[in-house]
Amino acid sequence: MTPQLVVDVWSDVVCPFCYLGQRHFRDALTRFEHATAVVVQRRAFELDPHAPLTYPGSLDEMLAVKYSLPLTHAHALNQRVAEGARQLGMEWSMDAARPTNTFDAHRVIALAATQGLADVMSERLFRAYFSEGHLLSDAPTLARLADEVGVRGVATTLAGDDFVDRVRQDEREASRRGISGVPAFVMNGDVHVTGAQGADVMLDALRRAWARREEPVD
Repeated sequence: MTPQLVVDVWSDVVCPFCYLGQRHFRDALTRFEHATAVVVQRRAFELDPHAPLTYPGSLDEMLAVKYSLPLTHAHALNQRVAEGARQLGMEWSMDAARPTNTFDAHRVIALAATQGLADVMSERLFRAYFSEGHLLSDAPTLARLADEVGVRGVATTLAGDDFVDRVRQDEREASRRGISGVPAFVMNGDVHVTGAQGADVMLDALRRAWARREEPVD
């Protein structure tokens, strides 16, 4: 059997550093000698499990309230991460982003995983939030975005309790591992990278994890 390198990725689709980290990871994979052996498992993490479905203000205003910042400072921070995205070839519209609860979005990613489409679904949701101003708690919006990438069954999933336990299990596992911030990349259960640290750091972690893949993990 061909050896594999399992990478568990905890992230949230409204987390700018998660989107940047996902792009860094993808870029690292293009340079990783054993990329075809990498198996990525998307794990749910909610930045704010108590977030409302709709937020009355802007992303700048939410950030300012959450961290007790002047609105101008919050705006500058958001524009700074948007500039980081631009350097990676992404155009973000932070002023159009609509803060929301992401629990159902994580359920959609879990559904996509059963169809082998978790990566493309995750990427589509990131882009929908950061570049297109879509509300990711809206069921019809989630169904339409899923349909664009070939994920089926979203309406039925969101009408019931499918994948609720899966999302909660991911979150409990994150807590068990001491993961309190995202993105968090855990490679073969051993090598950890937290945050958007750049493609070079990701590549180094992939190579270290590959070298250690046959060592026992506690």
